[in-house]
Amino acid sequence: MLRSGDRGQSKDGVTYAHAPESALSQALALGLHLDDSTAENGPLRVLPGTQKLGVLTDDALHALSTRITPAECFVPRGGVLAMRPLIVHVSSKSQSKAPRRVRHIEYSASSEVQAGLELAIASETEIASFARIYLETSATAPSRKAESGRG
Repeated sequence: MLRSGDRGQSKDGVTYAHAPESALSQALALGLHLDDSTAENGPLRVLPGTQKLGVLTDDALHALSTRITPAECFVPRGGVLAMRPLIVHVSSKSQSKAPRRVRHIEYSASSEVQAGLELAIASETEIASFARIYLETSATAPSRKAESGRG
């Protein structure tokens, strides 16, 4: 539910509510990479240190983007990227046909966001399905030693 003053994000005709800063500041997001994240297939870019600034206006986001050099996050297949959801981040546009599939899991200190509002919790079946996909993908990922020729 959107409250007065909240900004929603629209994707595919559906409007999603933004979680309040109090919830986002206590969350940790994990991105489990099912494919390599490379310069060609559109890696995640972040503005380092911005997770400490809270929820920002569009003008503040633009101003930061002109002052802070973005860091590209290259993650190998089977790797995990951990970040705070409040960090300013965007996925780059892919320059190739190579996939960049990422499964996202978010952890929070509490399921209660605020009085009367709770986070949705994945069922055991959903978690088991996700774990199976991740383990299958990780098992087929080439080892770092083999890639570097030191194996």
